[in-house]
Amino acid sequence: MLAVLAGIGALAGALVPASSAKATSAHASKSTITVNVVATEWAFKLSKRSVPVGSTVAFKVTNKGKIGHDFKIAGKKTKLLAPGKSQTIIVKFGKKGTFTYICSVTGHARLGMQGKFAVGVSAPPPVTTTTTTTQQTTTGNVGNGNTTVTVNMVDYSFQMSATTVPSGKVTFVIKNSGNDVHNFDVNNVKSGALLSPGQTETWTVSLAPGQYLFTCDVPFHVDRGMSGVFQVTP
Repeated sequence: MLAVLAGIGALAGALVPASSAKATSAHASKSTITVNVVATEWAFKLSKRSVPVGSTVAFKVTNKGKIGHDFKIAGKKTKLLAPGKSQTIIVKFGKKGTFTYICSVTGHARLGMQGKFAVGVSAPPPVTTTTTTTQQTTTGNVGNGNTTVTVNMVDYSFQMSATTVPSGKVTFVIKNSGNDVHNFDVNNVKSGALLSPGQTETWTVSLAPGQYLFTCDVPFHVDRGMSGVFQVTP
């Protein structure tokens, strides 16, 4: 009789923890909200921008850009994610309000990688970044020149076929021959696309006489030497 009771007790003890574990697992799955975050240059796209108060949120961050980005919100931050990499961070939101999220890489938030996440309130409109292209202040009218300038980008400098051109239409033929992502930006005129190693692009602008600054927009690249000036003559 004692052996029978002991066997029943052992069986009951084995069943209780299994049932409890299953219930706990189901509760965690139900209460955690997954928000997919896609990072690109220079924006975040969230699959959901608001949750109820008390929510536990799993932010699954994927970098679909060409350079490294991270994602920071409510004191939690991913590591610096290389292109194509992902990481999930868990945040518990216990109070109502809006919480700022940013890419903490220097300069990226200023370029548009920031926004507000709502908890228990209406989601604010998404951040939009407007790029205004204006002609740099110069003297004189645009001339009749028609010049092609080749721009070779390496780590970390520009190699240009000419640094003085006549006023008029200037066509820039740009190639990234480096090992890092770069772009060619004629400041206050046109910002070229971010080019991966080996990529090229071509664009044309009309330039009045004056001196123009050109840079690479990728953070820290100017500090390493990717800037310069060229002259547009009458």
